[in-house]
Amino acid sequence: MARVEPVVGEPAAVADLGTGRALLVADVHAGIEVALRYERGVELESRAEERRERLCGLIGRTEADRLVVLGDLAHRIAAPDGEDLDELDRLIGAVTDRVPMTLVEGNHDGGVAAAFADEIDVIGPAGGTLGDAASENSDGGVGVLHGHTWPDPSLRATDVVCMGHEHPQVRLADAVGGARTERAWLRGPLDPSACFEGDSHPDTLASDVTASDVTTPGVTAPDLVVFPAFNERSGGTWVNVEDGSFLSPFLPDGLPSGDAYLLDGTRLGDFRRV
Repeated sequence: MARVEPVVGEPAAVADLGTGRALLVADVHAGIEVALRYERGVELESRAEERRERLCGLIGRTEADRLVVLGDLAHRIAAPDGEDLDELDRLIGAVTDRVPMTLVEGNHDGGVAAAFADEIDVIGPAGGTLGDAASENSDGGVGVLHGHTWPDPSLRATDVVCMGHEHPQVRLADAVGGARTERAWLRGPLDPSACFEGDSHPDTLASDVTASDVTTPGVTAPDLVVFPAFNERSGGTWVNVEDGSFLSPFLPDGLPSGDAYLLDGTRLGDFRRV
């Protein structure tokens, strides 16, 4: 079975694909400071170099063979230009000097694939599968998507599905009224009926795929892992706040019994009851 293990203390994980190791991150949001300056008039010192060094450092630390970004490599929704393009160019160049890079397209990645077509591999917004399904250590592979669209039905057959987009955070309060917000992982069994099936979202099924094709008797549903945002400035969803609004079309229903974990590995239990 394919394994996905978080890197302790980091918003990143390593996927053992049987044939190699991939470093997975989500929501890098390169160029966020540029957007904040032009869109909101907020001046923040750029952390572009720090983000680049952190990513490259993690590649070396984990001995990964590939970097996979689970969407929103860029922050600007339109095609990258000017300072945004420069930051992406330096970031992608630094990574690909070390290992190949795969981008799973997110809602902020418009134009990135075209701008860097010769330098990165691209998986479409509905997702795809990493790993060799025939490998001894990767029976079904690792499913990857950003999470802003319905998943491709083929991800139902993977061992684990990894996604970004949500930027999960938990709000932690103490007895005297103090509170802080921490980035968090969410993980638990994926509910296929909320992600792939049903008349409520028939667009999830390709024309030659039926609901029965994604509901195989005796086949265990994959785990769903929702990644914290790599970029600490990108905000997020407070997953443990009552009546909180999720961004993904299949959350929280697609994760009916998921646990939350802090970046240091602390298990908080059911994210709805933290």
